[in-house]
Amino acid sequence: MCGRFTLAADPSELTDEFQGIQFPADFAPRYNIAPSQPVLAIRNDGSHKADFLAWGLVPSWAKDASIGSRLINARGETLAEKPAFRGAYKYKRCLIPADGFYEWRAGGPKKTKTPYVIRMKSGRPFAFAGLWDEWHSPDGSVLCSCTIITTNPNDLMVPIHNRMPVILRHQDYDQWLDRSPRPAASLNALLRPFPAELLDAYPVSTLVNSPANDSPECIRAA
Repeated sequence: MCGRFTLAADPSELTDEFQGIQFPADFAPRYNIAPSQPVLAIRNDGSHKADFLAWGLVPSWAKDASIGSRLINARGETLAEKPAFRGAYKYKRCLIPADGFYEWRAGGPKKTKTPYVIRMKSGRPFAFAGLWDEWHSPDGSVLCSCTIITTNPNDLMVPIHNRMPVILRHQDYDQWLDRSPRPAASLNALLRPFPAELLDAYPVSTLVNSPANDSPECIRAA
């Protein structure tokens, strides 16, 4: 599960991590990005570009957009089988820039859950593996949306949650975005847990529990 994340990196770090990508002029730091909200995604439509997509995949064949609220994540193990994802897995893969994500650990006092933020030890931005699709509404409008792929947890995440988002290595970005036909096995190999030794996790305030809170306080250690 990945239900909240952050993208507050300095623009120079973003352009260094995602070289050759033009980011929207209205991009602003975000500390508590939630489902249904616009998220930055990098797609390959002949030239790599970053633009805003709705978080929650609405497949092109959907009857209405409400399905997106149930498709914020996609299990990496079943992408090639699930009707909602298999087409996008073949042809519409994207990178979703981030510099941290949240997860809630059970077992707190009075059965409460403790929010944790997980970030690179280096503090650098990175990319989730994502899928996107385009849905045409009966009123003629077009909705572009995306989902974040998840996988099994690494050793850092095991005590916190039983899933984690797929974080791609920098050297795998081009392969993930490549639109030429690729055997599923070559893509499946990218959908693995990110090395635990490169990540850091620490508890944060319950401010993050509400999407209305979107400030640096969300990522401060509790």
